[in-house]
Amino acid sequence: MHGSPPGATTSFHADGQDTTAPGWLKLLEMIDAAVADGREEFRPLPELSPEERRQIVTLPASIGRLTAVRSLVLYGSNLVRIPPEIGGMTNLEEFDPYTSRRLHWFPYEITRCARLVRSTVSTRSIYGNYKYRPPFPRLLPPGDTVPDIERDLGNLDPARWGTTAARTCSVCDGPVPVTGPHQAWLSRTVATDVLPLLVNACSPACLDALPAGAKGHLPTPHRGGAIEQPPPS
Repeated sequence: MHGSPPGATTSFHADGQDTTAPGWLKLLEMIDAAVADGREEFRPLPELSPEERRQIVTLPASIGRLTAVRSLVLYGSNLVRIPPEIGGMTNLEEFDPYTSRRLHWFPYEITRCARLVRSTVSTRSIYGNYKYRPPFPRLLPPGDTVPDIERDLGNLDPARWGTTAARTCSVCDGPVPVTGPHQAWLSRTVATDVLPLLVNACSPACLDALPAGAKGHLPTPHRGGAIEQPPPS
C-alpha cells in the first residue's frame, strides 16, 4: 500500500445499529453486569458468537457508565464508530481495538480519558495515517441547508455526520445548536497512537480553542476532503 491516489475521496460508513439484534441486547446486559460488579477489564466480544459480533457496529452510550474499567478490549470487532460517551470512562488506562479494520476514526471525547496511557490501534486503517495518508471524509458546515428530518441531534444520519448523536459540544460540553454541530478533524496523540479525532463543537469559538494537532499532521482543525497533508515522516 503506497497511499491514496490523487483526488481520492472517502465517506463515512452509513451502517445503522440494529438495536433489536441479539448481539446488541447481550452487549447491553454485559455493560449492566460490568457496572454492577465494578470490573476493571471489559472484554465483551469473546462472550458473543461470530454472528452476534457482526451485529455490533457501534457501542452503546451506556459505556460511559463503566467508570471502574481500566482496560477496554475490542480486538477484531466489526465497529465502524465509537460514541462520544467513551469520554465518561474516567479510569480507562488501556484501549485495544486492534484489527477492527472498519474503525477509521475516534470521537474527540476520548481525550477526556485522562488516565489513558496504552493503545493498540490498527493504524493502517485510520484516516490521515502518516505512512499512507488515506483522505478524511469531507465535513459539511451546519446551517439551514440541513434537512428538518436531521435536526434531531439524537438521531443523526451517520453517512452525513459520521455520528448518530451530537447533543453536547466535544470541547465545552455545552449544547449543540439545532442546526447541527460545527465539525472538524484533528489528529492528536492519544495514549500511544496518533488518532484522527472527530470534533462536534457548538461554535467556531470552540473549534478555535482546540489544541494543536500532532507533529507530522495538520496543526489546525480541518474539514477533510481535498487537503494537503504533511509528507510522511
